[in-house]
Amino acid sequence: MVFAPDPNRRYTYKDYLEWPDEERWELIGGIPFNMTPAPTPDHQRILRELLTEFNYYLRGKTCEVYPAPFDVRLFPNEKQDDDTVVQPDLVIICDSSKINKKGCDGSPDLIVEIISPSTAKKDRFEKFNLYQRAGVKEYWMVQPVEQVIEVYKLNEQGKYGEREVYSKGDHIRVGIFQDLDIDLSHVFR
Repeated sequence: MVFAPDPNRRYTYKDYLEWPDEERWELIGGIPFNMTPAPTPDHQRILRELLTEFNYYLRGKTCEVYPAPFDVRLFPNEKQDDDTVVQPDLVIICDSSKINKKGCDGSPDLIVEIISPSTAKKDRFEKFNLYQRAGVKEYWMVQPVEQVIEVYKLNEQGKYGEREVYSKGDHIRVGIFQDLDIDLSHVFR
């Protein structure tokens, strides 16, 4: 069964749980967003390299890294009438109490979105504002074509500070892990 959302209706997490598992959707402010088409090989290559870097670093530590598809409820409640469920390309969660059988309930510590032309507006504006409001400490937007990563870090006022931009050949010192340095020449090949 293919899910066909009603454009005049707002949906909740409870509704989302009834949708077919073989389809990928996000729910932002009650509005469903189809996560197809499938990502490009460049997208997947970048995701694989970042996942490898984070996974290797996190071995034996309390934080965990998860790639998409992985549901994140940024503002969960017990009634399940919250209206936002996202599937970032990569998340790092340091509070294991947020992880359950369905994904993550609450704000991850770091989120990575690999931008495509079909998701650029949503990632740059809607998700940027959502992640900031939810208190995601670090948000990375990866631009595969330009081979650039924009990094935003939450400041003491709960807002993302000035954008940091890194490109192929640069090293990113991960804000939530001061001893993790990622060489982007391995990420962008």
